This record gives sequence, structure tokens and C-alpha cells, in this order.
Amino acid sequence: MPTATLSEPLSDELFFVMARASAIGSSHANRALATLQLKVREYSALVIACSDEAPTQRELSRQLALDPSQIVAIVDSLEKRGLVERRPDPRDRRSKIVVATEAGRELSAEARTLSAESDQESLSMLTADERATLHTLLAKVAFA
Repeated sequence: MPTATLSEPLSDELFFVMARASAIGSSHANRALATLQLKVREYSALVIACSDEAPTQRELSRQLALDPSQIVAIVDSLEKRGLVERRPDPRDRRSKIVVATEAGRELSAEARTLSAESDQESLSMLTADERATLHTLLAKVAFA
């Protein structure tokens, strides 16, 4: 695949550049996570399920900016593998929370290591300060 240059027609459009960087990073992370039979979306849902948040599927949908139907498929896949369980939500009996199993927590820890290594590799052209600045700015956009 030829190397892209900054002279491409869309290179001055910030959201195109962000989308391209995201696609490259996701592709790299998917390759790293493939050793654990995970993709970025499953990994993301699993990490959140491992947190103390005990998210509902609707909350996962909002946090990951995915359609609820996509979340159902992701949680179904993780549940089939014994990595998460759906449990009644103590706050609202009509909904279910997604909670990681012990196997899910163990796999999540392995996956987080692979993800961090993938990030380091994907962003190797940046200095540590540049990576920190990039993270701060993107988090500001993503979670504003």
C-alpha cells in the first residue's frame, strides 16, 4: 500500500485526518487483539464491563458511540465466550447490566497489555510529550 502524503485533497480537513488516524490505529489494534480472538469493539465493551460502572447495554451504546443493535451483537459474542454475563440491573429491573466474568477480567488484562503495545507502535513517530498532548486533545473532543 502506498504511503499517504499531506498533499492529499482531504488532508487539510481535520475530521478526515482524525478518521484516517483512527482507522489506521484500529486496524493495528485489531491485528494485535486477534491473538485473543477480540476486535477493538469487543475489547472496548469488555474493558468497560470490567470496570466498577456495571453498565447497561444502553450505557455501553452511549459510551462506545455505537448503535444499540451493535452492542447486542458484541455482548452476545462476549457472553458466548463466557467473558461477560447479563444480570438484572438493581436500579431498574427492566434492564440488564453487563458484568465481566473472572475469565473476562483475565482476558481483559491481557488485551490491555496488547492494546498499549499497539498504541506505542502506532504512535511511534510521536514523542512522549506529543502522545500526551494528542491524548489530551482527543479526549477533550471525545468526552466534551
